[in-house]
Order: sequence, then structure tokens, then C-alpha cells
Amino acid sequence: MTEEASFTIQLDHQSDYAFTVNFNLSNVAQLVLDEPPPLGRQAGPNASHLVAAAVANCLSASLLFCLSKHKVTANSLTVEATCKLLRNDRQRLRLGGIDVRITLNNEAFNKTSASREKRCLELFEDFCVVTESLRNGIQVDVSILDNDGHLLYPML
Repeated sequence: MTEEASFTIQLDHQSDYAFTVNFNLSNVAQLVLDEPPPLGRQAGPNASHLVAAAVANCLSASLLFCLSKHKVTANSLTVEATCKLLRNDRQRLRLGGIDVRITLNNEAFNKTSASREKRCLELFEDFCVVTESLRNGIQVDVSILDNDGHLLYPML
């Protein structure tokens, strides 16, 4: 990858398994994340819900962008994402897959713009940052520090 950009979010522990997420975006409210019972109180979505929402949103935005760029009007769409949870061989719960169903309004696709619409259907997934990153794997580096900034994990 040749182009680099970054952003930082902050999570603050509230209680039990609830966290407040600050996206560091002006005019964007904080979001509460929480685990479902019996661990948490489900005061907000959990991380799995956010991954499903991110995939669905990214695919939808990518499709809308392509349609708009090709002068195809899509006044509205609805999106449903179903996330399958499964256990791996060590019985750890994992995301097993996400099925995304995008429903365009009936006016979006017509015979006069069929070739442009077809082109978007061929391209839009490839431009979805989140979906393609998940499909190809994302490097995740983890470190844990104490209050004094000393590295606890990974240990040297």
C-alpha cells in the first residue's frame, strides 16, 4: 500500500463491560458500547455489531458513490446485514461471516442507464475500504501500558 492516512479514536471504560467511544470528530456524539447479558447490560451495540454496521455502511456508500459518479439516480436504499457467529476449534466465539443485502429503490435501475449500473455492480465492492480490508486481513498490533507509560504487553 503506497498511500497512508490515519485516525485515532478513544474508548473510556464506564463500568462493567460498557465503554464510551470518542470518534474525535467535531459534531459527532460519543457512542456507548456494551456487551449483551449476561456480561453487560447491552446499553449499546458491541464490537461485532459495529463491524457488521461498518461493512454494510461501507458497501452502501461505495455503491451510492459509483452510481452518482455514473449519473444514475438512487434516491434511497435500505441495507440489512446479518452477522453469523461461530466457535473456532478452541471454542472461542468469532465472526463467521456477514451477509449484506442492499435493496435499491425501483427507480434507480432502468433500461437507459443499464450499462452504467452494471459497471457499478462490477466495481463497488472493490472500492469499499472496510469490506476489502476484512476480506484480506488487517494487521492488528496490541500494546498494554501501565499508568506510568511502562510497557506491560507485549513483554520484552
